[in-house]
Amino acid sequence: MARIAFIGLGNMGGPMAANLVKSGHEVLGFDLAASVLKAAEESGVKPASHASQAVKDADIVITMLPQGKHVLTAWADILQSAAQGTLVIDCSTIDVESSRKAHEMAKAASCLSLDAPVSGGTGGATAGTLTFMAGGAEEAFTKAKPILEAMGKKIVHCGEAGAGQAAKICNNMILGISMIGVCEGFVLAEKLGLSHQALFDVASTSSGQCWSLNTYCPVPGPVPTSPANNGYKPGFAAALMLKDLRLSQEAALTSGASTPLGAEAAQLFALFEKLGNGGKDFSAIIEMFREKA
Repeated sequence: MARIAFIGLGNMGGPMAANLVKSGHEVLGFDLAASVLKAAEESGVKPASHASQAVKDADIVITMLPQGKHVLTAWADILQSAAQGTLVIDCSTIDVESSRKAHEMAKAASCLSLDAPVSGGTGGATAGTLTFMAGGAEEAFTKAKPILEAMGKKIVHCGEAGAGQAAKICNNMILGISMIGVCEGFVLAEKLGLSHQALFDVASTSSGQCWSLNTYCPVPGPVPTSPANNGYKPGFAAALMLKDLRLSQEAALTSGASTPLGAEAAQLFALFEKLGNGGKDFSAIIEMFREKA
């Protein structure tokens, strides 16, 4: 079993670290929020007073942080304490440029590195069913895979440094666009007098089917496990979807890609957040479309 340092124990990092403990690993954790660190301790994570303490003597270091600037700051500190050959994995969702800079920092410190953002939300983090999209050298991926399998059910090596972030950004742009399309379909159905169940029964088994409909239906009833049945309490908050859509548009700008629907989705989620809905599940954007209608 490995000795793992886990930096960033929030809504995603906390349950991910807990699953590593359940798999028999020794996990030393650090988070700036004392309440979060205490909650992680209750799940078996050994608390550290600062990141460098957690990293010292660790075989593997995992970070789960909000933005690229946080990752770069954390890695600059971590890599001073990490032994040569340590594997450092970033599971945050950040911009590709920052991710590649982090890889360069790890290489300069003679450490292995992997960017491995996740999909599956807080439910997947708790259940250990996340999908990991990994970018980095084959050696780093091979070493990381057994650790990632303790937290997820699908582990995909997408390519070299930054490829995991690229896959995550593309995937979530598709997700944001498709959720908007599904929401618009249900709002139109309501205006036409068609029941939610009738539309679901047709679209979920024909050409309209997609994850946003079949697994995460934005209206109560057809999919009992969707946030729509729980007052849109987030599995994936609208503010996080907006963050990812903005990352996609930054990437589109720098790469020269044309993403008109991605741009429109980003604008709609920005408006939804501005109206005070950032803490709701991203599928709750259907409420805004009803109001606009």
